[in-house]
Amino acid sequence: MNDHALAQEAEAARAYEALFVPSLFRQWAPQLLDEARVATGDRVLDVACGTGVLAREALPRVQPNGLVVGLDAMAGMLEVARELAPAVVWRQGDAQQLPFDSQAFDVVVSQFGLMFFPDKPGALCEMHRVLVPSGRLALAVFDGLERNHTYAREVALLARTAGEAAAEALKAPFVLGDAEALARMTHEVGMEAVEVTTLKGTADFPGIGHLLEADLRGWLPVMGVNLDEATIQEVLAQAQVELADVIDPRGRAVFEVSVHLVSGRRG
Repeated sequence: MNDHALAQEAEAARAYEALFVPSLFRQWAPQLLDEARVATGDRVLDVACGTGVLAREALPRVQPNGLVVGLDAMAGMLEVARELAPAVVWRQGDAQQLPFDSQAFDVVVSQFGLMFFPDKPGALCEMHRVLVPSGRLALAVFDGLERNHTYAREVALLARTAGEAAAEALKAPFVLGDAEALARMTHEVGMEAVEVTTLKGTADFPGIGHLLEADLRGWLPVMGVNLDEATIQEVLAQAQVELADVIDPRGRAVFEVSVHLVSGRRG
């Protein structure tokens, strides 16, 4: 990757960290780590770590003698992650071919990553491989778009004003909504005691503009969709009207999100 491409990735990653993490993603990290029973001395792998919110949350739980490793495919995400938490071990790599020895970790976690892997069972197989016997797995994925209504409305808005590529990029996080299929896929790679729990959380953005800009400037570029400024402004203007009902009395954009939490252990 050349310096210009890395700088673009890092810029998108900083937008992701600033816009998404506090408003949407941070809330799930403690629940996911509680589900995985992360404790002092554990060796923890965070797959598709992004800018590292889950790994950062795990680090104080495993100290003083544990280890947290964050893995992501994108160099720009890892550049920001290293700036924020140099004590975590950050590795670039493919979730479908994890660059680690078998049985290297006590816990594998992944927050909102599994949806994007082309070979999802293959990635789960790799997570199973690197776990010790009785090692714990915990994953978070979004429920289906039909149960995340505000995002479904935003997808429709993007399709009309920014084109199908932008709409499809926003649909991508919601492809694992079938909880039974998700549990079956996790069990079929060898995980035991698999459970899928559907949780309701709250997205809480400073305003409609922040919500849309998180996607337009923070998410779509990560997915390879870069809109011109005129299109971004048109989408923002339309959203102020079409999504006005999610504004609370403080002026913040607040709405419910539905998430699946998957847990299991290696036999």
